[in-house]
Amino acid sequence: MAYATTRAFADERRAAIMEMLEHNASVQVAEIAQTFGVSSVTARADLDALAESGKLRRTHGGAVSLQKRLTVSTQDRRINVNVAAKQAIAARAAEMIPPDATVFFDCGSTIYQLARLLILRKDLVAVTNSVHLAAMFASSGVRLITIGGEVRTASGAATGMLAVEAIHAINADLAFMGCSGFQNASGPCVENFPEAAVKKAMMQQAAASILLADSTKAGWPSMVKYAEWDAFTHIITDDQLPLSCARQLSSAADLIQVPV
Repeated sequence: MAYATTRAFADERRAAIMEMLEHNASVQVAEIAQTFGVSSVTARADLDALAESGKLRRTHGGAVSLQKRLTVSTQDRRINVNVAAKQAIAARAAEMIPPDATVFFDCGSTIYQLARLLILRKDLVAVTNSVHLAAMFASSGVRLITIGGEVRTASGAATGMLAVEAIHAINADLAFMGCSGFQNASGPCVENFPEAAVKKAMMQQAAASILLADSTKAGWPSMVKYAEWDAFTHIITDDQLPLSCARQLSSAADLIQVPV
């Protein structure tokens, strides 16, 4: 009986791994171990079993889908930049989501990493204007609310009056925000006004806002500032952030620097 139960859990976990590959084209051993609370040995065994049955192709440290090409999405050309830091930031952010929370998910590569960790959170209500995150959440156990509007090709973000009005009809517990870059004294910035307006609306409708930004965003030039630093309850970044920038941010919000 114990063997049958263990086998059932393994089958369920492996089915969920294949679901992850449907959305992401690749998956890492560390990601599987963290998502399902299993050891790296068990995660590798799952991938080996799936590879032997012809369902995926094993790679060093993970696996890739046999049906999807591995490409960098136009929605975020930075998705393969500083991946380890973004995954560490996302893991820390996931710990901050209480049960039965309603959460705004902004667009961005680190937000994407966070969403990948939450596809089995059936108690979660996810609200997003990202068509990519919406597709990821749609076939999972997460309750999904999509924000409509004019979709920007470069980011996959729904923007405009329809998006802003829809956001103002929702009250959320948390808003996880991203950015294109920032300078020490300025707040987080994006590259256009329509996306800035959506971000502002999300923060207005959330009880708490948390910025997820890896250290490569520091000093990166972007045009439109969408918030002040003190508008965030927490700022989560990695431990490679320049000291002067870390001091600036920590004076305005609770700065969390995760090791990478």
